[in-house]
Amino acid sequence: MKTEIVSAQECAKAINLLRDGEVVALPTETVYGLAADALNPDAVAKIFEAKERPRFDPLIVHVPNGEVLDEIATLESELARKLMEKFWPGPLTIIFPKREIVPDIVTAGLQTVAVRMSEHPIFREVVRKLNRPLAAPSANQFGRISPTTAQHVFDELSGRIPLIVDGGATEHGIESTIVQVANQVIAVWRRGPITDEMLRPFGEVREQTSPSTVGAPGQLPTHYAPRTKLIVVDDLKNFSLPAGKRIGALCFSSVAAVAGRDPARYHGSTSRPRPATAATSAQAKFIGFAATRHLSDRGDLLQAAASFFEMLRELDAEDLDLIVAERVPEEGIGAAINDRLTRAATN
Repeated sequence: MKTEIVSAQECAKAINLLRDGEVVALPTETVYGLAADALNPDAVAKIFEAKERPRFDPLIVHVPNGEVLDEIATLESELARKLMEKFWPGPLTIIFPKREIVPDIVTAGLQTVAVRMSEHPIFREVVRKLNRPLAAPSANQFGRISPTTAQHVFDELSGRIPLIVDGGATEHGIESTIVQVANQVIAVWRRGPITDEMLRPFGEVREQTSPSTVGAPGQLPTHYAPRTKLIVVDDLKNFSLPAGKRIGALCFSSVAAVAGRDPARYHGSTSRPRPATAATSAQAKFIGFAATRHLSDRGDLLQAAASFFEMLRELDAEDLDLIVAERVPEEGIGAAINDRLTRAATN
């Protein structure tokens, strides 16, 4: 099997396979998803088999429209409706009470179901023509680095699934934000592209503390992990390189961005250039690393999120003894990147 260039024929092929109870890798605006008919337990079981995913980890269900949402979930909260109006279609997943039609294998036996509506044109076309809910976790082996290109899916699942629809690189590069709404409080189960700052105008925002049992996708302490051991530090300059080891560095900004931009502004806007000594100082902290990857060439957190998993994959392929990742600024989508770093390092 090889990845396919998107065409109307490829979308039709994907739809036919999904109707026949097969699994298909599809692009979304966040990461590539491994899709199956959410109302077909045998089809959903193939997701778990292909990913080697434990059955206690629930799946996100993607819907084409409000009618299908009403078939699978109970929508009682006016606040949830406002979030849907603002952020759907888009990278926000909302947890609702589920209806009996949703198989237990999808929700890991929970009485809730996590639902979103993708804005990616290919995914939307497929789910719209099917007019059925699609379960679609990330299209990778369980616990590993999430895929942001069709090639990443091929590298992970080649021979395990019948079709990968190639829609190019994903836009956001990290998984959707997951929230649950109750009593005018927005509980954030997983951080993502829809940030706390974006949610606060709608109500009180609280981070959901990790429960003893998994209550939503993406809650396991170990996740998104490379095969190479990874640790997280606040500043690479303070990391002492061990002798005789091949160490890789993953950092937020390039040397040019560090030297030429105001570190208090992280969204691509320029400030007065710093003196040449700043560039020299920034360069110095990368000396001695066998491989280095920068998440952004301009100090932009959105760019950093989009490239995060790809850069981590590249370092994982460098035959390193260790990857040292530097935390990004804890603001906006940076909080979601740091969450992934923490889970990737807990291995």
